[in-house]
Amino acid sequence: MSSHFSYPMSLPELGWKSFFQQQLTLDDYEDTSVARIIAHHRSGYIVATETQEFHLEHHISHPQMTVGDWILIDSELRFKRLLERKSLFSRKAPGSKLEQQFIAANVDTVFIVCSLNHDFNLSRIERYLALVNESQAQTVIVLTKMDLCPDVESMRQQVQSLDPFMVVETVNSLDNYSLKGLKSWCGQSQTVAFMGSSGVGKSTLVNSLLSNQAQATGGIREDDSKGRHTTTSRSMHKMPDGGLLLDTPGMREIQLAGNETGVAETFADIESLIEQCRFSDCQHQNEPGCAVRKALQQGSIEERRLDNYFKLLREQARNSASLAEKRSNAKQFGKYIKSVQSESRHRKKGF
Repeated sequence: MSSHFSYPMSLPELGWKSFFQQQLTLDDYEDTSVARIIAHHRSGYIVATETQEFHLEHHISHPQMTVGDWILIDSELRFKRLLERKSLFSRKAPGSKLEQQFIAANVDTVFIVCSLNHDFNLSRIERYLALVNESQAQTVIVLTKMDLCPDVESMRQQVQSLDPFMVVETVNSLDNYSLKGLKSWCGQSQTVAFMGSSGVGKSTLVNSLLSNQAQATGGIREDDSKGRHTTTSRSMHKMPDGGLLLDTPGMREIQLAGNETGVAETFADIESLIEQCRFSDCQHQNEPGCAVRKALQQGSIEERRLDNYFKLLREQARNSASLAEKRSNAKQFGKYIKSVQSESRHRKKGF
């Protein structure tokens, strides 16, 4: 197993903060050591302490964990406890599975990566924003391949219009000078994660920020600008500026679940308009006194943005309902199993 980091290293170099320190008890200091999950593979996790890294296998008794999590281990390198997370990114599992999949934990800043070619899509950026805003992590929009775009500033302004306070960076991932703005988010104790669909240049950007070839890069098929899927596991890497960089596989099927706060924050302008409608149950169609329709007619909001807002709300409600139904069914099934077991025990006692 190749080493991710050089040892020994301090906990702050692994991203340790007072938020986690405050969760430790006196017994924890005596009996356990602090460790962070720095990679998540199908077979388990790679875990780093101040002195070493080791493989921790999946176990049915472990809570659901992901890269970025902080855990406590005993002297035999056995899992003892998962610390409360500062942030957690999750999504509805791809396809028809009715469960949530954890993407990354304890991330400080998320680089939402979108290329300035055929991949450029404001609605997709809004979807990622809803996910990031839900966790309260800092967002930086990174528009790649500026060297291939004839109208960079116009496209940057389109993204900035989604939120005037949002940080938007345009970069050429192969030009180190253009990455200076991003590096200010990559200092010691800072954990940075990437989100973006396949082919937007995440792996090339990762390599440039790490100053090495940490990730394999795949080519682009010129006919449709789709990228080949090159990242197969989630892993954390040390950056020259001291921060930790976490790359995640391209997420083709991002679906929202339980992201009411994230959607509301991403579309704060529309939510504010809705509060101004004359009727509290306004459907924003042809009702009198509808502030949303008025803003649409005046051009202060785009129809695309409004449509995407309602689309993400429907998706979020549908997936949340599906997950709630699954949990309810599982609970009912659990009660049924317990009643059968109880009845079986009573029968045995009767013999």
